[in-house]
Amino acid sequence: MGEGRQRFLGRHLMVKGKFVDDILRGRKRATIRLGRVNVKYKELIVHGGGRPVAKVKVKNVVYKRVRELTDEDARLDGFRSVGELVAELEKVYGKKLSPDDYVTIIEFEVVQDLSKLEPEDPYLGLEPGDVARLGLRYLGDELSDEEKKILRDLTMTNSIRATAYRLYGDLGKRWRVRRVLRRVLNELLRRGLISAARRERRERGRR
Repeated sequence: MGEGRQRFLGRHLMVKGKFVDDILRGRKRATIRLGRVNVKYKELIVHGGGRPVAKVKVKNVVYKRVRELTDEDARLDGFRSVGELVAELEKVYGKKLSPDDYVTIIEFEVVQDLSKLEPEDPYLGLEPGDVARLGLRYLGDELSDEEKKILRDLTMTNSIRATAYRLYGDLGKRWRVRRVLRRVLNELLRRGLISAARRERRERGRR
């Protein structure tokens, strides 16, 4: 693959469903992709098995040729050896890799498990921009034009106040933005795409 050919990674990182558990348990702390990938953002939403699973922070991005990969690189990606890693890459990309092919190692850490969100936090502890991204990705066909406009703006501002002012010129219209966020959250919860952690109730034994 030519050195000048580059792909871009946006806010969403797609993985196979079989890797989800390893990511959430910290056994898979990187993803290795064929080619030179330009990672545009420091925080990404990871999707696997048809749902969003985690928000991660990108710690490091390294470009290597296949022949330069080490067993430590493979272990970061959840594999036991370079041989096992390369075999998986060839399976995914459907081609025999050359020792001179470039790969991108994207190292990350999980900062939020989307199956264990905090029910007592506003919007379950999610940033408004993250709620908006999930809504647009999974509920797009069911959203009105106004809802889509609000969510798209939130992906840029990550601020209820800023979006209300930008779209309506009035901070008093924040209720419109909040209403859309609540609807999106409720629908994501109803579909089981995200879930809140269960709060344990402690019985005091008092009568």
